[in-house]
Amino acid sequence: MLENFFHSWERHLASVSKDRVVRPFEWGLDWLPHNGHRPGAAPAEVIGDWVAEAMADTDRFFTPGPTEHYRLSEANVLTFPSALETPHPANNTVVCRYFPASPAATGASRAAVLVLPQWNADRGGHIGLCKLLAWNGMSALRLSLPYHDERMPAELTRADYIVSSNVARTLQVCRQAVLDARRAIAWLAAQGYDRIGILGTSLGSCLSLLTTAHEPLIRVQALNHVSPYFADVVWRGISTRHVRAGLDGHIDLDLLRALWTPISPRWYLERVRDRQTLLVYARYDLTFPVDLSEDLIREFRERRIPHEVFALRCGHYSTGKAPFKFVDGFVLTKFLKKTLVAPLG
Repeated sequence: MLENFFHSWERHLASVSKDRVVRPFEWGLDWLPHNGHRPGAAPAEVIGDWVAEAMADTDRFFTPGPTEHYRLSEANVLTFPSALETPHPANNTVVCRYFPASPAATGASRAAVLVLPQWNADRGGHIGLCKLLAWNGMSALRLSLPYHDERMPAELTRADYIVSSNVARTLQVCRQAVLDARRAIAWLAAQGYDRIGILGTSLGSCLSLLTTAHEPLIRVQALNHVSPYFADVVWRGISTRHVRAGLDGHIDLDLLRALWTPISPRWYLERVRDRQTLLVYARYDLTFPVDLSEDLIREFRERRIPHEVFALRCGHYSTGKAPFKFVDGFVLTKFLKKTLVAPLG
């Protein structure tokens, strides 16, 4: 009965958004380098070759060039250029909100957390969580994901270009998010923070693990809603039914999973072995299906990769509702404080 209640509630909460658009399927070859393609290769083969090259050296794939063009406003809004230039100028400037830790908090001066919200988070998303982190001695830097908030071009009402039925664009924009996150981490390090963590929710959780796997400055990751495969969440989740509708009839799950390998956490677990990890999932999740979350947790356990697990007794959307949002925030903050903030003395 409890499962039925939460599943019904999740479907209702998902149905509130009325602006989802089924976009046409595209391979997105215009989002890939224009040279090096095999003559006569089919689009799936072109992307597959590019993916194979990326997976052969993921450090190169996910490492941004350095920049000195950071600007922090009096309102504590940090901006800097993205390391990956897209066709949409608004998306090429990264926007972060900075929440310095409370001066009275123990150990506050050297601990910081980069926060990556969920897909389609609005401008207020995770602001309360950032303030909670700051009150607990950890400065927080909330990063607006590509094609979100101020980074969204006028043609969009949702952040469709980071998760869509355009195969290569989804790859490149998720890659952009990781490059942006690493530049944000570099800024935190330049401010003197040497105990740095990352917190991501839903899509932000996936991107956070990819960032941790390639950024040695990150010591701790708190992953809020998890899955080993990017493609499976899109294929099966209720939040991405409109994306699945655009994919249907053009590509199957096995091929999509293979082409989206670079943005799937499953392939980077050994790279986070030396970090401290919290895995949070929801027992009645229909957006990140529970068996996928349990699969990733099983991988951590069987590989003996250090981690902690917390199961929320709600669903994906209901995580954002009282009382579950308070439980979630408490668990995430407690873990990060325990692992990042220096103890007294």
